[in-house]
Amino acid sequence: MSSPDGLPPLRAVMLEHGLDPKRGLGQNFLLDLNLTARIARQAHPLAGATIVEIGPGPGGLTRALLAEGADRVIAIEKDARCLPALKAIADHYPGRLEIIEADALTIDLAALAHAGPLKIVANLPYNVGTQLLLNWIATARWPPMWSSLTLMFQREVAERIVAAPGSDHYGRLGVLTGWRTRARILFDISREAFTPPPKVTSSVVHLLPIADPEPASLDALERVTAAAFGQRRKMLRQSLKPLGGEALLEAAEIDPRRRAETLTVSEFVRLANHIRSA
Repeated sequence: MSSPDGLPPLRAVMLEHGLDPKRGLGQNFLLDLNLTARIARQAHPLAGATIVEIGPGPGGLTRALLAEGADRVIAIEKDARCLPALKAIADHYPGRLEIIEADALTIDLAALAHAGPLKIVANLPYNVGTQLLLNWIATARWPPMWSSLTLMFQREVAERIVAAPGSDHYGRLGVLTGWRTRARILFDISREAFTPPPKVTSSVVHLLPIADPEPASLDALERVTAAAFGQRRKMLRQSLKPLGGEALLEAAEIDPRRRAETLTVSEFVRLANHIRSA
């Protein structure tokens, strides 16, 4: 029995190609084509855009992106076992799917952006998802090579991405994403929707780049957030001691008795700029 797109059901694809998910690769396959279509629609409009998908596995989201109208999808897959399944999708949608066997952590996005900005849409492997996001945000080039990110994370990571000051989830990741993007959680996906079911709920997050974020040294901002949240329960005069402590905080007009989770993104930027000018 075929699926609505005329291709075999994903479970049959997995069985045919021996695609048992590998824990070491962070693989949890989403097989519900209704859910993959819902994710794909969050990145609309797809027509005319180059879509980059990370870790497509047996191709559930890949198929949804193409069925929803993506003219060009670039699927980056590290697991060679998945390539034949992806090749079958490419044959079904001639000229619209390019498959790259590679580790997404090593991919140069600029080399893929032949016709304007990219849209990245992915059910990210849990073991590298946060690092990939940081790579895409903490880049010297801004505005970036991507125009939007539609990504699935563990719920806990998603909450850290969108966290506001004062939240228990607010930390280095929230500052960096808040500095350069507008991020929001779109919806959750139950663990039972995956094969194998992960231990936690997942969330789909949508991020748009801010064209003109507050000027700051990326290196300095990473240093100050790492120091501040590395000892988040301590006052800033103590946690930021290696970077200047009270003198730095007074120069930035920030009360040294405050703690990291109370600072806004703009205040972290101010601290970073004073480190750079010191």
